[in-house]
Amino acid sequence: MIKLLEKLPVTECPKFLHRVVDGVCGRDPPRFGDYGNVWSLTEWMEILDGLSSFFRFAVGKKCSDEEVQESLADLGGGHREAVLACLKGRGEELRQALVERTNAVSSAQLQDFDWQIKLALSSDKISSLQMALLSLSLDVKQGGVLKPVALELNREELQTLINSLEAANKVVLQLK
Repeated sequence: MIKLLEKLPVTECPKFLHRVVDGVCGRDPPRFGDYGNVWSLTEWMEILDGLSSFFRFAVGKKCSDEEVQESLADLGGGHREAVLACLKGRGEELRQALVERTNAVSSAQLQDFDWQIKLALSSDKISSLQMALLSLSLDVKQGGVLKPVALELNREELQTLINSLEAANKVVLQLK
């Protein structure tokens, strides 16, 4: 699909590629009306989708220049160099846009938290309990509204929560 880029003159290629990156970053993408004389509507959809996917993949996988060159082996030299130059120049901006898109998957964000350890010595059913409980207060912002969430966790529930948060942190670190 990226091979269709060769229909565009090499001199116009950088401008088009930067507009595609703008589209991936959430700004105005290139318009078909500006390039309707170069590609048919079907080709237009293929080239936009192919380049957008390629940019997301190359930035997401942190591909080296050599890997990018290998991926673009089908393209002529001038077009390949234009794609590589665009990727080098706008790579950090693309990475930031991908991270923001990933973060936007959930509309809720943790704003603040507080915790306390309590020791339950007994209950109405058991005279000697001696169980540690964590009282966790979370302030979660969802849709611009701050919403308090209160949890009381025993040791096993706390360990499950910690494991889940560590797994989420690993995913975030892999995205960076």
